[in-house]
Order: sequence, then structure tokens, then C-alpha cells
Amino acid sequence: MASLKYLWVNRARPAIGSVNFFRSWAKRILLFPNLLRRNRRHWKLARAGAHIDETAEFSRGKIMGRKNNLSVGKFSFVGRVSMSLHDEVRIGQYVCINDGVEILTASHDVADPRWTQFSRPVVIEDYVWIGIGAMILPGVTLGRGAVVGARAVVGRSVAPGEIVAGNPARPTGKKRSEQLNYNPCEYLAANRAWLVEG
Repeated sequence: MASLKYLWVNRARPAIGSVNFFRSWAKRILLFPNLLRRNRRHWKLARAGAHIDETAEFSRGKIMGRKNNLSVGKFSFVGRVSMSLHDEVRIGQYVCINDGVEILTASHDVADPRWTQFSRPVVIEDYVWIGIGAMILPGVTLGRGAVVGARAVVGRSVAPGEIVAGNPARPTGKKRSEQLNYNPCEYLAANRAWLVEG
């Protein structure tokens, strides 16, 4: 329940008896079950062997395979994803992975007459944003600050700050700022109830 501790320590403190005081506490109480469910998912993954920073957030998802192949850095948000852990999945800090994303670490060699299975790690560096429904294939590295568009299928590594979209994913020609400084976990309603006044 480490993120609960973080939220308590960093909570907004509106003046007692003010309108914002009552609004803040009403939201906190209303959204508390959601917060407990996310913390429970975090705890279960960590207990199964995943290496997850205490401030990382998880929605419901389908995480299959060896949990000790998963590592997640601080203040990263993982939505309702499907993840196969035949090999390592390393997620950095301040990463946002939206709902419907699929992360695959294994496949079959179509050129091999015996259709041999292989596995490769997936590395997602700091401040990466993966749009809804995207698919990340085995062996891909997403460089710091890279953006993967919704429904994109990424079969090749993406350079830092690069924005890719499509199937197969291709660079859009646009680059992201190098001066990234945000926390995707602060945008979750249950967390905002604690961190933002009113």
C-alpha cells in the first residue's frame, strides 16, 4: 500500500471547513475503493516476483508468464494491458501505457520450417507514452520520450523522442520535447482527489 502512503504525505490540505475541504474529502472517500483495487494489483504482482516501484500504478490487465521478468520504474502507469512475459519487459519511470496495449516478448520464426519459437526483451524507457490499443513486438526498445500512436504495431525500435503511428509503425516526422517533466499517475482521478485541492 505504498502509493497510499505517498498520497497521504503529499495530499492537498485545504482549510478545514472550507468548500474545497469538503469537496476533497468527498472525492477521496468516493474513489477510495478504486485506489485500494489498484494497490492490491500492485501488491499481487510484486508478491509474484515482479520488480515494481512502490509509486507505479496498475489497472486490471492480463499479465501472463514469469512475473520476475517484469520491472517497472517510479510513477509509471500501466493501464488495462495484455503482456506476455516469456522474456524481460523493462518499463522505465514516468511511462504511460494506455488501455488495450499488447506487449509481446515471444513469437515464431516464419522462415524456419520447424516454426521455432524465440523470445526477446522489450525495453520501454522513461517518459514513453503508448497509445490505446498499440502492439509492441518482441525485441523492441522504445527510447526516452517516444510516443506510439493508438493502434500502432511496433516491430522495430523507436528512437528517443520519436513519434510513430500506423501498421507497421512508422515515424510521423514529428519529435517530442526533450524537456519532459510530468507524472502520469497524477492524472488518475483517485490520485487527483488527494493531490489537487477541491
